[in-house]
Amino acid sequence: MSKKVVICSDSTTDLSAELIAKYDIKTVRLTVNLGGKVYTDGLDVDPDMIYRHYEAHGELPKTAAPNIAAFCSFFEEQTANGCAVVLFTISGEMSSTYNNARLAAANYPDVYVVDTRNLSTGGGLLVLAAAQMAQSGMSAGEIARESASLVDLVDASFVIDNLEFLHKGGRCSAVAALAAGVLQLKPCITVRGGKMGVAKKYRGKFARVLQTYIADRIGTAANIDLSHVFVTHAGCDEEIVAQCVAQVKAAAPWGEVHVTRAGCTVSSHCGRNTLGVLFMRKK
Repeated sequence: MSKKVVICSDSTTDLSAELIAKYDIKTVRLTVNLGGKVYTDGLDVDPDMIYRHYEAHGELPKTAAPNIAAFCSFFEEQTANGCAVVLFTISGEMSSTYNNARLAAANYPDVYVVDTRNLSTGGGLLVLAAAQMAQSGMSAGEIARESASLVDLVDASFVIDNLEFLHKGGRCSAVAALAAGVLQLKPCITVRGGKMGVAKKYRGKFARVLQTYIADRIGTAANIDLSHVFVTHAGCDEEIVAQCVAQVKAAAPWGEVHVTRAGCTVSSHCGRNTLGVLFMRKK
């Protein structure tokens, strides 16, 4: 009889509490250094705290990966009842989380770590797929191998209204940020090869730009896996989110449409008024 498989994720995949409960996903959390204090991502700090701190002090937080010892402790807990583990992490190109988890997992015979090569609900899509594999009875090794084969199918992108956080975080120049503000440019950030890059620059008001962006990303939906789609945002106006969700639902017969709030990692890098539509392509 095969071992029970526990599906785990770091705290960057931005899954809702409802999805975490539905699929019994265990979470290992990054830390957030804000104003000289260290917080635990998603427990005693949230994006609104980050925004308030930035508005008051002009300071962005620093996020940190769990160290090897923390991962060992996490794996000890999850395997205590003889369970196998598959853990999903933020892209190894963006954080040391994957490498620390990989090194810790070497101490355990049935613990597998998957580098999502993504962030936010781009990784969350892989977690949901793995949870459904576990429900179907696949072993931890099978789930890890199949999940790794799905990584390149994830279509993850976001539109950013304001480049202030990217500039403050050293991810774009002052000239680029100023030009984008003057020209009302809204970059579409995509994830490819584990890294973020600018795919397209839209121009205009944020709400209207999002309409064009959604139409561009979904297109005819001919090569999209329609099982799940995420509309993930960082502090956007409720009306704008509702309009985007309605447009996404009208564009294709999705199995499930998930609306989630971006957590501390994405919010620290992109700032308020960031919205993305994330899904998987067909093999």
